[in-house]
Parts: sequence; C-alpha cells; structure tokens
Amino acid sequence: MTAPLETASGYRAGRTLPFRVEAIRQLRRRRTAVVAVILAVLPFVLVVAFAIGGDGGGGGGAGREQRINLVDTATVSGLNFATSALFLSAGFLLVIPVALFFGDTVASEAGWSSLRYLLAAPVPRARLLWSKLRVALTFSLAAIVLLPLLSLAVGTVAYGWNPLRSPTGSSIPATDAVFRLALAVAFVFVSQLVTAGLAFWLSTVTDAPLGAVGGAVGLTIVGNLLDAVEALGSWREFLPAHWQYAWADAIQPELEWTGMLKGTSVSVAFALVLFALAFRGFARKDVVS
Repeated sequence: MTAPLETASGYRAGRTLPFRVEAIRQLRRRRTAVVAVILAVLPFVLVVAFAIGGDGGGGGGAGREQRINLVDTATVSGLNFATSALFLSAGFLLVIPVALFFGDTVASEAGWSSLRYLLAAPVPRARLLWSKLRVALTFSLAAIVLLPLLSLAVGTVAYGWNPLRSPTGSSIPATDAVFRLALAVAFVFVSQLVTAGLAFWLSTVTDAPLGAVGGAVGLTIVGNLLDAVEALGSWREFLPAHWQYAWADAIQPELEWTGMLKGTSVSVAFALVLFALAFRGFARKDVVS
C-alpha cells in the first residue's frame, strides 16, 4: 500500500483563499470602482433628464395617450423614480456588472499567469472556484441593490415620499411599496443568475476576460432577440429573457406571483447547469497560465 502523501503542518484546504481575502482583492480592482461610480451617477443623470424633458407623466394625465408605462410615472414619487430606474436598467445595464464580476474572476487570473500559482499554494480547485463564486455573487447583488437604493434616496429628495402609483393609475401605500420594490429587486437578481452562470463558465474555459464577459453579454442579447420573435410562440417561455420583466407584477395593485415563479424556476435551472459545467470543466482543465 502506498504511503499517504504528507502535507505541511497546520495546512487545512478549507481555510485557503478565504472569502475576506478574495473580496478585498476584487474590491481593489479598478473595474469595481468604475461600476460603482456608473451606478451611483445614473440616478442623478435621470433626474436631470426628467427635468430637461419635463414631467414624466405622473403630474397629470389629461390628454395623454392610452399607452403608459413605468417611466411615465417616474416623477410621482421617490418610489416611482426607483422603479423607473430599475425598469430602464434591468434589461441591459445591470447585465454588464454581473457579466463583469463573474466573467473576469477566473479568466483574469489566467491572463495574469497567476492562476497556476494559486493552485500551487495549494488551493483546491473547487475551493478556488467556490471562493470566487461567492465573491462574485456578493458584488453582483451589491450592484443590483445599489442602483434602486440610491434611486430611491435621490428620487425621494427630488419628488417626495408619496405612494407608488402603478401604470394603471392606482396607488400602493408607501410602506407596502417598499416591500414590493424589494421583491422586484430580488427577482432581478435571480433573473441575472443565467448571465452570471454563463460568464462564470466561460471564465473557466478561456484565458481572455474580455471574451468571457463579452460572450455572456452577447448571448444575453441573443436571448432578448429570440424572445422578440413571436413566431416561436410558447417556446419563448423556456428563455430566461422572456421573464426578465416579470418583476413588474410586483408593483401592480394585486401582487401576482405566477410570472415571477416561472421566471425564477427557468433562471435557477439554467444557472445551476452552467455553474455545474464550470466546476466540472475546471476540475479537469490543464492549467498552464
């Protein structure tokens, strides 16, 4: 029988690359600061845009066309403004930081030729991926929460703390609307897990961070295009993009769960498969950079 391999005294595989260390490394990255600045500036840009463009439609509905949407009520209250900011950013803007945090995490290490040194530390491969996955999830959640939170604060200062007016003209009390907005943000985060899983998987198969990030964003756009093809009929319900705005049901007078539950099941199913592919492929990958 072969003698067991000896390890250094005190070595514990589960203690390598802890969450705090990886989080600090990612927090110091320039791209993290750039993402934070863009998301922090956007609410102020929207306030200026609404000021230049005039009333968003919430101040008085006389003479307006029948077609109304969330942006039309943006200036009614801070809650409406935060909801409108989420509506404007959920389809594309929030996709970018998620793709960036997940797509850049492993591929950047390979690009810097530091990945093999991390594994030689030795950090178990599954441990390395799990640590990076947790940090990417945390940073992505922070990015998705930051925008509506700042928008709520900026919008409240600009437009006041009033009930949330739905596009149909009915109102939701402010206390209930805060819960509805939090529910909408939670669903947006879950819906972005598909982009996260795709970017994370691509990050483990390429040494080019831009390729992983760009591939995830590109395929997300393809999904949106396919969802616009009405000829696909009910097949579109299997596309994560088909449910990305299901969170709007949370701000209706009667809270509707069906769309959000279906969207959650589709997004989580796709994400689990993609994350599993990332762990499986990386465990067998010949790391040379």
